[in-house]
Amino acid sequence: MNQVAAGVTQLQIQRFVNVYFVESANPGEWVLVDTGLPGSEQAIIAAANQLFYPGTHPTAILLTHGHMDHAGSARALAEHWQVPVLAHPLELPFLTGRAVYPPADPTVDGGGSLAFVARFFPPQSFQLTDVVQPLATTDNDVPYLPGWRWLPVPGHAPGQVALFREADRTLLGADAFATANHESVPALLLQRPQISVAGAPFNYNWPQVQESVQRLAALQPQAIGCGHGPVISGPAAAAGLQALADNFPMPAHGRYVAEPARLDEAGVSYLPPAPPDALPRQAALVAVGAGALLAAGALAYFWNRPRPSHGSARKRRPRGPYRFNEDPENPFPAYPYKEVYF
Repeated sequence: MNQVAAGVTQLQIQRFVNVYFVESANPGEWVLVDTGLPGSEQAIIAAANQLFYPGTHPTAILLTHGHMDHAGSARALAEHWQVPVLAHPLELPFLTGRAVYPPADPTVDGGGSLAFVARFFPPQSFQLTDVVQPLATTDNDVPYLPGWRWLPVPGHAPGQVALFREADRTLLGADAFATANHESVPALLLQRPQISVAGAPFNYNWPQVQESVQRLAALQPQAIGCGHGPVISGPAAAAGLQALADNFPMPAHGRYVAEPARLDEAGVSYLPPAPPDALPRQAALVAVGAGALLAAGALAYFWNRPRPSHGSARKRRPRGPYRFNEDPENPFPAYPYKEVYF
């Protein structure tokens, strides 16, 4: 576990996904921010017991958005702790099984290794109807966390929110950006600090992503924790985020670059057409080519292999002899003595 700021602790799960334990100003109370991938509940419960005391539970679980790596263990933890799950109303269609998020874009420019694996991600949606509650939008106060406010940061998910504590300028940025190169698996595994774009294949509205980064950079945070990457604090936090805002790397091409998807309180209302994805065709051509090479190699082997001359035959060297029914204690041998060669 890593400390982001006073009363804010980051837990890294599988060196890829982060969740946060945020203590309230009220003694003994805390909130869990995000829940990691499905199956992360035991690691989160064990960390909470270690950080606070055995059997502890939060006042609530707050989801920055409903993607699988943030909401994956929400039901298991809500049922274990018997606490509500809070999320922005625009995330509810995806958290109550009424809609799925826009498809990932594996063709996006600069998507890196994440774009490749995005082809195999299942449609993202959860059924949390009986445990999830809408985050109040009448103000920006974070329930159960006095001194914190939430900010809308759409583009990656329609109801994605970041959390900010003005007193010490602590920012939990969700997937509005990342604190490691999200498009490089080695960079994520090594946890090299680098403020960068997060989840490019899953960003459905690139202008909104840019606006969200600019909105958060204006806060001049002094400590940052995001959904992916290590903690960054001190002058590097504000400087790195401002550099990303000033030099935002808008992709040159991709499904949602020129024309974003449109989402509303019911889910997805419009999807731009998917551009051609060359990789499946290339993979098929590689498979066909590999099969042809294997077939040609097999044909050449059998065509050129040595053949015995006409009339010659390999003599089989006998192994044995093996004697059957030669047991002197058997008074009723079924057959006479034989020698058999294999």
